[in-house]
Amino acid sequence: METKELLKKVRKIEIKTRGLSNQIFSGEYHSAFKGRGMTFSEVREYAHGDEIRTIDWNVTARFGTPHVKVFEEERELTVMLLVDVSGSQFVGSGDQLKRELIAELCSIIAFSAIQNNDKIGALFFTDKTELFIPPGKGKKHILRIIRELIELKPSSNQTDIADALRHYTNAIKKRSIGFLLTDFKTTNKEGLEKALKVTNNRHDLVAVKVTDKNEEELPNAGFINLKDSETGKTKWVNTSSKKVRTKYKANSLKEENELRELLRRSGVDFTTVNTDESYIKPLIDLFKHR
Repeated sequence: METKELLKKVRKIEIKTRGLSNQIFSGEYHSAFKGRGMTFSEVREYAHGDEIRTIDWNVTARFGTPHVKVFEEERELTVMLLVDVSGSQFVGSGDQLKRELIAELCSIIAFSAIQNNDKIGALFFTDKTELFIPPGKGKKHILRIIRELIELKPSSNQTDIADALRHYTNAIKKRSIGFLLTDFKTTNKEGLEKALKVTNNRHDLVAVKVTDKNEEELPNAGFINLKDSETGKTKWVNTSSKKVRTKYKANSLKEENELRELLRRSGVDFTTVNTDESYIKPLIDLFKHR
């Protein structure tokens, strides 16, 4: 991709997501992800409505009027974006590919993080770690993450979520918040539940499933050649058949229910966003229910 076109794409994502973050997500993010505790800030005169238990009796005795201790939330959390960049992310039946949607989600989370004085880093993965960006702060750092995500040409089309989670827990020792952005079409399912549980025990893991409507149900479009974007295998399917479409949708719902149960057992908060729908409500609901 040419530099001019790349910068234009990055700028477009920045303008859209920074506005949404300022207006909507920054406050919801702050409420959903608490800091490490409270730290003493100052002492001031008692005002109506202050908690009596916050009165500093030594200062009160010295000045002869009630004074209270003021505490502030100690933040500076570390947030990691764990981003699936495998072949299945280049799927999209509408105006947007899954990978483009993921780039916007990453940008919103990143801008919300730095507005709350938190660090943000990224791990882009397929069935191996493609790129690791250590946590940092500032607009320039966020734009680098977005640029790398748009420009990255992965060396593999396949997916191993468990391997990515292991890399994350090995690389980030201090407790952090991990946003796992993937369609969960993992080539290697072995060890996934264990990896989810271990990661969520050490960090605060949140899963965002990114999907496309054609992955949930087939259109009535006659014979079509379906290609698995991760393995490259193709298969002709008669989508005119109601039986075929019904079976496809049933399998999709079964996989969704199995995934929800897996994440529930692992204690991982979870939401789904679709390429042809707004992601605002699913993200807000995710933050509010934490």
